[in-house]
Amino acid sequence: MLFSSQLPLSSLIEFCRALRHNLSAGLTVRHVFRQQAERGPVPVRPVAARISGEIEEGGSLEDALKREKEAFPPMFVSLATVGERTGSLPEVMAELEKYFLLLQRLRREFLSQIAWPAFQFLLAPFVIAFMIFFLAILSSGSRPFDPLGLGFTGVSGAIGFLVTFFGGLAALVVLYFIVTRTLKQRQKVDEILLRMPVIGPCLRAIAMMRFCLALRLTTETGMPIARALRLSLQGTGNTAFAAQSASVQGSVRSGKELALALGESGLFTSDFLNILANAEEGGRVSEVMAHQAEFYEDEARRRLTILSRVASWGVYVCVAGFIIFMIFRIAMSIWGAGGLYDPARYGL
Repeated sequence: MLFSSQLPLSSLIEFCRALRHNLSAGLTVRHVFRQQAERGPVPVRPVAARISGEIEEGGSLEDALKREKEAFPPMFVSLATVGERTGSLPEVMAELEKYFLLLQRLRREFLSQIAWPAFQFLLAPFVIAFMIFFLAILSSGSRPFDPLGLGFTGVSGAIGFLVTFFGGLAALVVLYFIVTRTLKQRQKVDEILLRMPVIGPCLRAIAMMRFCLALRLTTETGMPIARALRLSLQGTGNTAFAAQSASVQGSVRSGKELALALGESGLFTSDFLNILANAEEGGRVSEVMAHQAEFYEDEARRRLTILSRVASWGVYVCVAGFIIFMIFRIAMSIWGAGGLYDPARYGL
């Protein structure tokens, strides 16, 4: 994650795979972590070295992981702790490997689908800048033609437009980090994004897929349900969901059913809550969550496709709107309203 101390997803996958393979082969936890400190993925090595050193000094894996919680997702730390206590660490690592692989595949699909719209969006200002420059050549010798009506003319205008566009884009990125990191208002931002058309359903589907996967993993380990819900909500990667973990935990501990506790958050659909209520009543939460994770994975893919298409058409509309605007500006100039055509030059 950008500007995060957490290990990259690819390194986590390799790390889980190595732990699963070596622990299943009979190697001790201490030996496996020492091995990863020497030959593991580069981002993992310093973390594995510190954990290995603490275990060799007589500490537990649980304590060592808690000290390195900034490097690992909360779910990894909690499930690894459960695996150590129950003697099922290889099995837990196998499930975590599958979980991180799925997240990686979904992330790659998103990047591949959004790459072309993003390229179009970044190319569009260069097209506009070229038009500004080209129209300046056409109006050479007459009053410089300003196609946007904002003072951008000639070579300097084209460069100024690019600087303004990308400067504004950079300012929006900086503003986002100020609001979400410095002012710590990421929850508000995520809540707003969830309500937006096209973007909201896509983000919700991704969050629900992660929640269902995490709840399946945590319930299969025999973890207390209140703690499993907290980790599952944090595992969505969406602060609007994670912010509800304390209230959901409190509701479950007070004796409320899962569906009712989650329903109070206002983030879950009635269809999902009905399915969860039936699963809880039949004692099949883990199995049903596995099916729901598959459903929301397909839903996330569908929503990502819609988002990429809308983004593409959005760029097309913006560029087409600019071209139409330019055509009208040129037409008005020819009739003497914009200065592109100067009748005096031709003795008229």
